[in-house]
Amino acid sequence: MKNFTILFFLLITNYALSQDLPSIQTDRPDQTECPFITPKGYFQFENGFSTEKTNSETTTVAIPSILTKFGINDHLELRLITEFSMEENNSNKISGINPVLVGFKTRLLEEKGIIPTTSFIGHIALPKLASPELKALYYNPEFRFTMQHTISSKQTLSYNLGAEWDGYTPEPTFIYTLTTGYSITEKIGGYIEFYGFIPQIGKSDHRFDGGLTYLFNPNHQLDISAGFGLSKISPKYYAALGYSFRFKI
Repeated sequence: MKNFTILFFLLITNYALSQDLPSIQTDRPDQTECPFITPKGYFQFENGFSTEKTNSETTTVAIPSILTKFGINDHLELRLITEFSMEENNSNKISGINPVLVGFKTRLLEEKGIIPTTSFIGHIALPKLASPELKALYYNPEFRFTMQHTISSKQTLSYNLGAEWDGYTPEPTFIYTLTTGYSITEKIGGYIEFYGFIPQIGKSDHRFDGGLTYLFNPNHQLDISAGFGLSKISPKYYAALGYSFRFKI
């Protein structure tokens, strides 16, 4: 009973402290990372469960994918990405932890006129910090510039530009995203998005998705999303469910 009382007190205290902060800002459910920094001293966990039909023979499931953030100050957050996945192809099945990514996000510019709110995100995957079947050969970095314009009090326009490496070949794959978000009510938001991957060698992969978010309170958010491929090499479809929360240490 004593432990429950302490936990209840901590939850109430964190909720009270959060009233002076904007509501939780997440990098999910869309593929466009947001430019906003996790508040100083807060841990934020963005948890997602997804299934993707790559083709008629292959299905990949992430259960779960977890983005952990910690706010250092108003301009910097630290990031850790872990994901347990299962891939089934006919009678073959591979499951385990994908290479863990560590990184940061730093704020570069505040919105002013035509200049968007802009941040830089950088990660590097640790090839050996993974299940045996999923280890990569090399350290593989990825980066994005993430930008957002305010269209109105209810609508935003966001986009990312960046590149990533797969840990097996030296050629990069360039990334783009373009999304618009709309506040349907104070608690419900929605978005639609185009995004894609353009390899230095090979065919481009373009996709479309959309989704909804529900804000339980300033610190807790539920999301649902789905999308489909627009290119011949794209996955057929995906669907995802997520839950994000933050707390102050």
